[in-house]
Amino acid sequence: MLRTVYIKTYGCQMNEYDSTRLADLLRESHGLTRVADPALADVLLVNSCSIREKAEEKLFSDLGRLSEWKGLRPGVVIGVGGCVASQEGEEIRRRAPYVDLVFGPQTLHRVPALLDDALARKPRVDIAFVEMEKFDALPEPRAEGPRAFVSIMEGCSKYCSFCVVPYTRGQEFSRPFDDVLAEVASLAEQGVREVTFLGQNVNAYRGARAGGGTADLAMLIDYVNEIEGIGRIRFTTSHPLDFDDGLIEAFARIPKLVNHLHLPVQSGSNAVLARMKRGHTVEAYRDKIARLRRVRPDISLSTDFIVGFPGETEEDFAATLALAEELAFDLSYSFIYSPRPGTPAAEWPDMERAIKEERLARLQAVNLAHAQSVSRAMVGRCERILIDREAPRGRGDLSGRTENNRVVNFPSPRRDVIGRFATVEITQALPNSLRGRLVAVETAPASSILTPMAS
Repeated sequence: MLRTVYIKTYGCQMNEYDSTRLADLLRESHGLTRVADPALADVLLVNSCSIREKAEEKLFSDLGRLSEWKGLRPGVVIGVGGCVASQEGEEIRRRAPYVDLVFGPQTLHRVPALLDDALARKPRVDIAFVEMEKFDALPEPRAEGPRAFVSIMEGCSKYCSFCVVPYTRGQEFSRPFDDVLAEVASLAEQGVREVTFLGQNVNAYRGARAGGGTADLAMLIDYVNEIEGIGRIRFTTSHPLDFDDGLIEAFARIPKLVNHLHLPVQSGSNAVLARMKRGHTVEAYRDKIARLRRVRPDISLSTDFIVGFPGETEEDFAATLALAEELAFDLSYSFIYSPRPGTPAAEWPDMERAIKEERLARLQAVNLAHAQSVSRAMVGRCERILIDREAPRGRGDLSGRTENNRVVNFPSPRRDVIGRFATVEITQALPNSLRGRLVAVETAPASSILTPMAS
């Protein structure tokens, strides 16, 4: 009899969301409890990601390790989901015949049936693109803390020359507006105080409304702003082409929309952006940031860069460095370009690895300096955080995030404050987090009234 499931998740927050919903689904369908140790699991699932370099090789390496548990416990079921599953399909079972089920991002709702077939010794592969069927079939979401992801759209129709997402998750499609509102309201009733809207191109959201017409992301934020209990709203990941005036206006008038935006630019060179088929220029990107900073002068900005894209010259890279210096992003995620099978750029001549690594090091040095400067400037300031958990390294600390998405750990003997907003004074900037002192905690989860803590 199956009792437990282990889910290993790679990649983006969309995959994190999918894994959480998959755990909800299997708890409802088969009574499975999610565990963190594969040695304790009856069902072993890998939710894969195509974005990372050598994603396929890493997946099969993982599967080899998981197969050892199946050798020790013959009743164990192994499954693969996510974008690599969508991309590889039957090839996964050919290379790893001990895998019992393979499912794509749009068919995770069919996993209970696939699991039943696996138990009947009928392994199956189901990687169809079925759009809304997935969300219609999922159970009510269950909150796992005061922060929650809510997927509002999936897929991408931009077809950047380096990106595999349109081929693994399909074209853009948006969930109905009223369905999203119902999910957020349900999460709020369970104690969620911060929601992050997810989508491969989240600001392309156009959800059908029950009364007719569609709602864009700005309208969705407006409505969620009125849901009792929700104190913070985030969204990711955005594309500059769809970051429009409506969203800038939302930042101007909705305080619950956090003072942070992740907006990938990928390169500071128009020539490279054109080869990437990004559809925007550096000038257009710079203009959007300038208009946003006029309504939120202190907004925290993060971005993505790809270094060493085919054809990138030293002049192109110098333009990327200059843009990073000019816009002074709070946080930047930079990656060496690596070809993705099936994408146009995968057919183009690649550059030497050593050149890409040297350029990445130079860019990351600039980005790290800006990030550390922002963190150091926060020392001595009081910041509003949402306390969401006990700090992972123990010591009795609690942990929460600032609006600019930095983790703050602080000592506290109280555990009843988890799930509340609080004020902390930042006392130290560490390489990957901040240290703080608890100053005040809100008297109720949805209240803005602060109650000072005893010194």
